[in-house]
Amino acid sequence: MGGSAFESDWQNVASRLRRDLGAQIYGQWIRSIALGDFCELTGTLELLTPSDFSASWVSDHYADRIRLAWSSINPAVRQLKIRTKPGAARVEMLQGNGLAERPAAVHSAEALPVRSQLDPRMTFANFVKGQTNALALSAAERVAAVERPLFNPLYLQAATGQGKTHLMHAIGHAYAEVNPDAQILYMSAEKFMMEFVSAMRRKEVMEFKARLRAVDVLLIDDIQFIIGKVSTQEEFLHTVDAIIGAGKRLVVAADRAPQALDGVDQRILSRLSMGLVADIQPADLELRRSILNQRLANMPETQVGEDVIEFLARTISRNVRELEGGLNKLIAYSQLTGKPITRTLAEEQLKDILSACRRRITIDEIQRAVCEYYRIDRSEMSSKRRARAVVRPRQVAMYLAKVMTPRSYPEIGRKFGGRDHSTVIHAVRLVEDLRRMDNDMDNDVRALLRQLEA
Repeated sequence: MGGSAFESDWQNVASRLRRDLGAQIYGQWIRSIALGDFCELTGTLELLTPSDFSASWVSDHYADRIRLAWSSINPAVRQLKIRTKPGAARVEMLQGNGLAERPAAVHSAEALPVRSQLDPRMTFANFVKGQTNALALSAAERVAAVERPLFNPLYLQAATGQGKTHLMHAIGHAYAEVNPDAQILYMSAEKFMMEFVSAMRRKEVMEFKARLRAVDVLLIDDIQFIIGKVSTQEEFLHTVDAIIGAGKRLVVAADRAPQALDGVDQRILSRLSMGLVADIQPADLELRRSILNQRLANMPETQVGEDVIEFLARTISRNVRELEGGLNKLIAYSQLTGKPITRTLAEEQLKDILSACRRRITIDEIQRAVCEYYRIDRSEMSSKRRARAVVRPRQVAMYLAKVMTPRSYPEIGRKFGGRDHSTVIHAVRLVEDLRRMDNDMDNDVRALLRQLEA
């Protein structure tokens, strides 16, 4: 069955997406999508995008929301396959990263300002600052400033999903605000290699060099993939030298330090290390909370309880992208079904993400850590003693068992000497109240959380 049979449904889906995502994002990523084939056997519908870049972006950022919209309008569509329209490869090669195609007779390096590839959501205003990313944020803001930066290049080092790509886009947006005619180019190292190889095959290497080196700010992501042919690395080295030598700004990002890049020319590593290497550590619990709260502050019509925010922040701890993706999925599901966002809903809808992210902390581990912290004997967790010196640590351990494990109140009670579930409930509520009123108690709990989450 062809995708044309679903055109009317697609109009309804598209209308919902435009309302939920906003006109700007809809126009940039969704409007150009066309319907492909539909497989009745698997319930898979193809969605066709104009470029490889847009296919990848839509898959990473909007696939869940689009699938949920389809399922509410046409249950026959159970899966989506997002791919590039046939014959669109050349358009991607020349335009997907903002390198606009010119008439064949024109060989000038001049062009209209290039920045359409920048994500409008990834700005400094939308970047949440914390202890783990403060240096990288400060460095990125300096690079984007009007004055000449003290370091060049800026090398952003972080694991996947910790915000380095966000900072690169933010640099582009901020620089463009004060330099409206600037040429700003964001691309991945893999795309650099693809375009260079394609230019060699078409015998257009000089045009490729001219277009690339005409930019004022060059942002290269995932530099760990700059591997392969010597000629490709040689060209990248010359590009780096040309950008820096001309006093233009270069920002690169990778998931490891320059010295840890495998298969990369030592001369490239030397250039990348000569500026500032800014490390972004994994977001801590406080930053994860702040990120969720900031996202929700921009959506006042969306109601999410503090218990859900706390649950997401504690459970989805591997990277910020997964954290935001989990929240977005809950919001989309709530909007499409009308169901309120509760912790039960979060556990049901995010079970795949949660199972992958959650480190299985046991009550035994919690009891051991609490006893070491408060310097009491492990047997006190199950004893009947009522002395304050052992009661308070025991209550803290019960609280941690509730917030860090999926165990029920009765299950927790059994691990603490067979205590009744009402005793556990009292302990959890008491510790919650004490954390709000007593800084020492809050500091104790935070220290134990950090220790157990490490």
